Amino acid sequence: MTIGDFVKKQRKLHGLTQADLASKAGVGLRFIRELEQGKSTLRIDKVNQVLQLFGKTLGPVEWRPETEDSVNNGEEKE
Repeated sequence: MTIGDFVKKQRKLHGLTQADLASKAGVGLRFIRELEQGKSTLRIDKVNQVLQLFGKTLGPVEWRPETEDSVNNGEEKE
């Protein structure tokens, strides 16, 4: 399930229109539409404003670029 799918499902469960959700979250209607449609470049602070209405937030994710060592760690050595 994507974030957009989650938001759409929660919005419908709570009986909200996209305009209602936008108003309650303090974001624009266009933002809600783009979020639900899965736009790949959205402001994380605005996404969190919406998610907070449903008791959720996005936080930092630990990410490390793949290195040659990390790729080889999964392989058996001869």
